[in-house]
Amino acid sequence: MRDLTGARWRKSSRSNGSGGECVEVADNLTGIVGVRDSKDPHGPALTVTPEAWRAFVSFAKQS
Repeated sequence: MRDLTGARWRKSSRSNGSGGECVEVADNLTGIVGVRDSKDPHGPALTVTPEAWRAFVSFAKQS
């Protein structure tokens, strides 16, 4: 697991506003982007490269 110390988490603008489906992203770290469930902030987080994250966001915007 990558070190996410210093991560600044922000809620995705695409998250459900009713408290259901909430994703948080930390893109302030060098070389990795963290993604986690905002309902479980101490649970596991997915880490991907910034390039992979940009590709995912680009694809999601097309859907």
